[in-house]
Amino acid sequence: MNTYIFLQHYWWFIVSLLGAILVFLLFVQGGNSLIFCLGKTEEQRKMIINSTGRKWEFTFTTLVTFGGAFFASFPLFYSTSFGGAYWLWMIILFTFVLQAVSYEFQSKAGNLLGKTTYRAFLVINGVVGPVLLGGAVATFFTGSEFYINKGNIADTVMPVISSWANAGHGLDALLNPWNVVLGLAVFFLARILGALYFINNIGDADLVKRCRRALWGNTGLFLVFFLAFVIRTLLAEGYAVNPETGEVFMEPYKYLTNFIEMPVVLLVFFIGVLAVLWGIVRTVWKPSFDKGIWFAGAGTVLTVLALLLVAGYNNTAYYPSTADLQSSLTLANSCSSQFTLRVMAYVSVLVPFVLAYIFYAWRSIDRKKIDAAEMQDEKGHAY
Repeated sequence: MNTYIFLQHYWWFIVSLLGAILVFLLFVQGGNSLIFCLGKTEEQRKMIINSTGRKWEFTFTTLVTFGGAFFASFPLFYSTSFGGAYWLWMIILFTFVLQAVSYEFQSKAGNLLGKTTYRAFLVINGVVGPVLLGGAVATFFTGSEFYINKGNIADTVMPVISSWANAGHGLDALLNPWNVVLGLAVFFLARILGALYFINNIGDADLVKRCRRALWGNTGLFLVFFLAFVIRTLLAEGYAVNPETGEVFMEPYKYLTNFIEMPVVLLVFFIGVLAVLWGIVRTVWKPSFDKGIWFAGAGTVLTVLALLLVAGYNNTAYYPSTADLQSSLTLANSCSSQFTLRVMAYVSVLVPFVLAYIFYAWRSIDRKKIDAAEMQDEKGHAY
């Protein structure tokens, strides 16, 4: 493997890891979708909002970093997806902006819309955000309708390389039922992670008991949608790439083959799934156990990481075009220059330090569980 190919694979791993961490951090959105389901009193709803309110910036920052890493390492994907499927991404970003506005203004003096309206904004973000993000990720396996013509770069009037093939501009992804299936799987996973997070973070016995009950239904629905998507993906044709010519072609059981030919990735996937299930089952069956978020969270990162690696590694088109097969994006035809990837690789050495800071900040914030007394303390900060 030459240096350029190594850097392409290295940066796909980094982008995939960021995407996996983002899915874990969607527990904020999942928790917000449960505000009115779990919070039966004003005090409980306030505890829920303050619990997620201390972590929402981690999710938002990771979303921006994920997009930035994609832009720097695979700019053709960025211009094709973010520039072509812009309605999908604009709605996602709009709901995250709604979230930020809600946290900032719901408790401000002179709030004209009222707390309930801003809390409804949080619920909207908690539902729409995970569903659309899951749907967007699903297109790595199901494909999108776009064209790539690199010769257009010489066009002085309109030097546009990529163009969308329909007027949906991303919303067409929702017409594919399998994209919706993964979107719903991510949504129910986010709700599971949100409930597990509250169990670990909030010191209210009644609310925690309700969180444990919520795990049952959300876990059942998650497993239905997740298993349906995974089984369908493993049995379907995949978008393979001829490494010699760069030609994209359909290959039966491509993603299953990728797992078999990359046993380490398969092992990571199985460990991730088992960790998620262990975190849920242990929490449900042992009332005193409150560490389920860490098992399920780590398992989520490993599972999503494995799926994204399968989508891009082993001569696979990670962003296939259903309008023109040869327009599909691969690691080789959509990446930045070797110089850019190398310079960024040096910068990426700082990533562990950033993660260490996040861990330190998290621990500092969560030294004590949120309780009713803290919400009533006028000297403290509360949303």
